[in-house]
Amino acid sequence: MEETASVRHEYVGGMIYTQAGADRQHNQIAGNVFGLLWNTAREGPCRVYQNDMKLRTVDDVFYYPDVMVVCEPVGESSVYEEAPCLIVEVASSSTESIDRREKMLAYKKIPTLRAYLIVAKDERRVERHWRDDDGEWRQGEVVGEDGIVPIPCPGPVRLTLDEVYEG
Repeated sequence: MEETASVRHEYVGGMIYTQAGADRQHNQIAGNVFGLLWNTAREGPCRVYQNDMKLRTVDDVFYYPDVMVVCEPVGESSVYEEAPCLIVEVASSSTESIDRREKMLAYKKIPTLRAYLIVAKDERRVERHWRDDDGEWRQGEVVGEDGIVPIPCPGPVRLTLDEVYEG
């Protein structure tokens, strides 16, 4: 159904949810992150997607992350990915609770995921959740103002908040 639909949907817990479009500020931030990561990944094995590639989680839930990096070999499906190493969500007041609870729980079950970033839309703040070398999740490190956000893949690379919020 999704391949022929005129609007995007997420599939969660057996329910289908229509996705609203994003505003200019949201798109600018997601585009900045995508561009920076794409530029880093372009000569290597990783693929970087911005908001139109579905993610299938281990619980058979489908989301559209704002930015997703996948460094695993190409899977069988051409319409979704299953093995991201990085997921970025740009949070607004209407999506923040879903990004922090529902999506974070689903994302942390993905064995290949090494980091999950929640980027604030209305202030210069990035919350970073990451898997350490022992495979344990570390609680959100908040980077604000002029900070630097370490990214495990592609790379490693470091994003500055000036780059994330440019424009």
